[in-house]
Amino acid sequence: MDPNAEALQPSPADEAAALDAELFYDLLVGEMAASQGDATNAIALLMDAARQSQSQQLYQRAAEIALQSRSGQQAFIVANEWQTNFPQSRDANRYLLQILLRLNRISESQEPLSREVAWTNNAAKPATYLAVAQLYSRATDKALAAAVVEQALQPDLQNPDLAPAAWATIGHMRINANQKDLALQALAHAYAQGPRNGATALLALELMETGMPSAEAMAQDYMRDKPAPTIQMAYARVLMGQNRWDDAQNQLTLLLKANPDMVDAWMAQANIYAQNGKWRKAQQAMQRVENIAQDISNEAQRSYVLSQAYLLGGRIALQAKDYALALQWLDKIPDSEALLNVQSLKAQALAKQGKLAQGRALIRATPARNDAEAMQKRQAEVALLRENNAPQEAYLLQLTLHEQLPNDPDIAYETAILAERAGKVDAMENILRDLIAKHPTHHHGLNALGYSYADRGIRLPEAKSLIESALQLAPDDPFITDSLAWVEFRMGNSSKALELLEKAYAQREDVEIAAHLGEVLWSMGNKERARAVWRQALERDADNETLRATLNRLQVRP
Repeated sequence: MDPNAEALQPSPADEAAALDAELFYDLLVGEMAASQGDATNAIALLMDAARQSQSQQLYQRAAEIALQSRSGQQAFIVANEWQTNFPQSRDANRYLLQILLRLNRISESQEPLSREVAWTNNAAKPATYLAVAQLYSRATDKALAAAVVEQALQPDLQNPDLAPAAWATIGHMRINANQKDLALQALAHAYAQGPRNGATALLALELMETGMPSAEAMAQDYMRDKPAPTIQMAYARVLMGQNRWDDAQNQLTLLLKANPDMVDAWMAQANIYAQNGKWRKAQQAMQRVENIAQDISNEAQRSYVLSQAYLLGGRIALQAKDYALALQWLDKIPDSEALLNVQSLKAQALAKQGKLAQGRALIRATPARNDAEAMQKRQAEVALLRENNAPQEAYLLQLTLHEQLPNDPDIAYETAILAERAGKVDAMENILRDLIAKHPTHHHGLNALGYSYADRGIRLPEAKSLIESALQLAPDDPFITDSLAWVEFRMGNSSKALELLEKAYAQREDVEIAAHLGEVLWSMGNKERARAVWRQALERDADNETLRATLNRLQVRP
């Protein structure tokens, strides 16, 4: 053995220095590669450095570069190795979970999700459940996503303190997957373990909104004893959305008795007064909102609440046909806030006073910072023309939007509706048929074409088929039910038409549905009830075209 061999061996300090130098080289070159857009080499070098140093920070950096370069598979490889080498690392687990969801590998996400839930302390779990539902909201297979989450939450479903919120999360995901029966089962589980739990009540309200009335009893149970104001407010909003004005009013009365300065409740109260034509009370409620908002200490919040109040005050004044008052409310809003929305309402107030040209000029003068805002301006002008007896101009302007974006289904639908109002029936039919060919599940298009035929008394079998197809796609839509009733009436099936119209009107007390219901009742000899329905509709909107045309055609004065 060479006597100098031992002296030639590197010391531990020399080996560490060499390793540090190699790591430094990998890191430097890796970051240089990343800065030059060479993600593949950057990730490889950082991964090599991470393995040598057993550094979680380097694994995280490699994963970030992979995500930034939109290389989902590389990001998964990095996160998977990171989690394997550091099985107790919550950061590694979270990266792995989020990357799997980005890759839509839903079934593989159950294990990291289970770990994340298990590592969360019980006090933070309700918030975690909400985050989980948000994480999985973009999954293409929403039923699978709900099943994976339910499996991951199994331990918490056995915990009485956690079960209501956990089941509510599962129920929410089942609703998103259009599995309302399973969502109702989840609600039953949540209610069994937490009838007074806010999460249970919120799931019940969500199911009510989807057309599951049996869920309401569980929501009402929660409301009986000191409900959280925000949840009681949510219940009132659901009731308003179902046109159950008296029930909503009862909830708001209780809510404001316990919370006299609750701005949201006063604004909802103003809406209900307006719905019932109690304009003075509506404006008094809005004045109360303004007074309360003035005392909000946070400047940004105060400004936001006041702007919302002024907008609503303007809308209510427009409904009341007090156009000068509408402008007074709207003029209080700073120019920088919701400018197009405000200017559109001001334009409506001017147009209703016979100043349509000034209203159009106001909208056109509103600055547009990009193409999207320019589109919104044109749509606002179309709406102004449509609502102020200028159907020809509205149609021609809308047609320019349709020509610009011929494949946009919503623009096509609106163009067709305006074509009919402008007397361009052939154009309306052509646009709707093209829309249905391109978007066969566009239920509004199917319904519009079917209703147009029914209203004109032509092609009634085809009209019925179109409307029935629309109703299959949107079974809870009262307007489509109304259309089906109208075609049944045109085909001579008055009893069936009445049954459908009663159902539609119970769902939504809309003026046009009321016009049809009254006509069917009138034709069947029930003139007293027909007049009552029409009178109620006239109180809501005395200027509705369909209602007025019906009464004039039948020569009726309710």
